[in-house]
Amino acid sequence: MTAPTLDEGERVELTVGAVAHGGHCVARHEGQVVFVRHALPGERVVAEITELHRGYLRADAVTVLDASPDRVTAPCPYARPGACGGCDLQHVAPAAQLAWKTAVVREQLERLAGLAPTEVDALALRVDPLPGGPLGWRSRVRYAVDAADRAGLLKHRSHEVVPIDRCLIAHPAIQELPVLPPSGRRWPEADAVETIASSDGDVTVRGVSGGTATFVEGPDEVRERAAGRGWTLPAEAFWQVHPAAPDTLVGAVLELLEPREGESAWDLYGGAGLFAAALAGRVGPAGRVTMVESAPLGVAAARTSLRDLPQVEVVSARVETALERRRITGPVDLVVLDPPRSGAGARVVGSLVGSGARAVAYVACDPAAFARDVRTFREGGWRLEALRGYDCFPMTQHVECVGLLLPPV
Repeated sequence: MTAPTLDEGERVELTVGAVAHGGHCVARHEGQVVFVRHALPGERVVAEITELHRGYLRADAVTVLDASPDRVTAPCPYARPGACGGCDLQHVAPAAQLAWKTAVVREQLERLAGLAPTEVDALALRVDPLPGGPLGWRSRVRYAVDAADRAGLLKHRSHEVVPIDRCLIAHPAIQELPVLPPSGRRWPEADAVETIASSDGDVTVRGVSGGTATFVEGPDEVRERAAGRGWTLPAEAFWQVHPAAPDTLVGAVLELLEPREGESAWDLYGGAGLFAAALAGRVGPAGRVTMVESAPLGVAAARTSLRDLPQVEVVSARVETALERRRITGPVDLVVLDPPRSGAGARVVGSLVGSGARAVAYVACDPAAFARDVRTFREGGWRLEALRGYDCFPMTQHVECVGLLLPPV
């Protein structure tokens, strides 16, 4: 690999190329790859080198010499090089953000899943926006606390805390909380501050140190509404951060799987039971839904919120363990697979390839992990039949996808 020819902090003029997974674009300097943040394809920029690696560099675009027509002024004053790293794409027009994310998913499917361009074309992939616009959507925000006991957000790829007075992508109820400087309280007893604004109107602030709550204001349990029913879960339990995401993802899963009365389904990495409840409504009392979740908070929330659905069984276990040790038994028709950002992995996918299921709906929050798992499915003879993309995280590089995987005919 080529050794770096530039030093950290050095500035260089670059012509920016295509977008890449991770919230940056690809440029080249003397044959060396440079991943550039705060840029857009086709732009000519002055970039400051921020990291040196063998074979590639990282940089921030600090001056734009020739701007893309898709460039806009970032609404947040902290969305700039050297400041908050929470948002990747505030300099990109909303429609261009959707195109950016579509291009990233496509590139990952071609490079990591091994799909031919014509196969990706056949999916007619696009990333759709969710209701509500690109700001004020994030219903759960975790702030870090600096050495002066002020809450803020982290710089990109750093543990350095940037004190801010407002996060514009945070839910309006969170923006109104007296958490941030200059008027917000100090947090000497916490290393992080968690804020939650639920879809049913609950607002909670938690100071956290070493995973233990040192300060709680608001309810310990919050109420959510999704999939036509109510949910009660601990404030720190996982829930989708965009208010429109739960119903959007449930709708996509049901549309792709087309569950039938009396069928059997598995909901793997089931969280608080969102998809299990939706499946139970479709398979009916004669059907069966087995939900598997390893997080104790999720298991407890699911058992509380789904206790009126006798056809749902909640299994507390790691998904790999449940599948390999036969913790879930009997024939299965449908599977919802909603793994963490790291993906399901070869062990889980291998179990599903031999499960006898007629369809798997894969809910993915990371296109690279999704593409790697799609490759494993394909190696087992399965195919990616359909794919939906949703901008559940506006202003950031993140994108949610729901794919339909089918076994050999």
